[in-house]
Amino acid sequence: MRSTPDNRTIVVHADPEALAEGAARRIELLAAEAIAARGRFIIALAGGSTPKRTYELLARRGAQIDWRQVYVVVGDERLVPRGDPQSNFGMAQEALLSRIPIPAAHVFPVPVELDDEARIAATYADLLTALAGDEPGPPKLDLILLGLGSDGHTASLFPGHPALDERSAWVVATAPGTLPPPVRRVTMTFPVLNAARHVLFLVAGSDKSEALAAIISGDASVRVHPAVAVRPERGTLEWYIDRAAAALLPAERSDTA
Repeated sequence: MRSTPDNRTIVVHADPEALAEGAARRIELLAAEAIAARGRFIIALAGGSTPKRTYELLARRGAQIDWRQVYVVVGDERLVPRGDPQSNFGMAQEALLSRIPIPAAHVFPVPVELDDEARIAATYADLLTALAGDEPGPPKLDLILLGLGSDGHTASLFPGHPALDERSAWVVATAPGTLPPPVRRVTMTFPVLNAARHVLFLVAGSDKSEALAAIISGDASVRVHPAVAVRPERGTLEWYIDRAAAALLPAERSDTA
């Protein structure tokens, strides 16, 4: 690992499989640290193919984490039934949650069954606040996993959308971005992402290289590449990327795992 002057850690892995393996090990370490320090580990899962492989590896290595002390939420969700192939929670359920001994009461999907998207967002925000404790301000999660779209979005914070400006609500409803699938969503907002104790981006593929280079260089605008605004105030920010995604990064900005 190598830390940049602005306190980001960037690790380049050989390929998506190595990235997923490294991410699984990192999650195991952070879980152990959180459980030792506070008696529990609250993790926000991300959707996407790279996180999915990480979840499969975590399930295979299940004994490495005390799942009885883990609490699971999701960083964003598509407003589709949980059994829909487009559901982030449905993917996590299949790849990880159904394969590990985590108490059902510790798993918190977005309540997509409610009949109003504003109510869905507000209900999930209240849940996060109750789960993370009584400290003032945004709920402080132990780890938030994030991906990066080729358009520079992360979670469901899309270029040019009003959610980028939200500072008082912890979860909001948002319209689809330009990338598929074209469905309404709810997403954690920047105040929650930046209150986390740890944020870990998982980024693979050459289609992400241009957006990633703009974000890492500091040349990006939040209106164009929203992920640039993820900068935890007191926590750590780590980027786990593969060589294809790192193709446009200067060699001195990264380290190879």
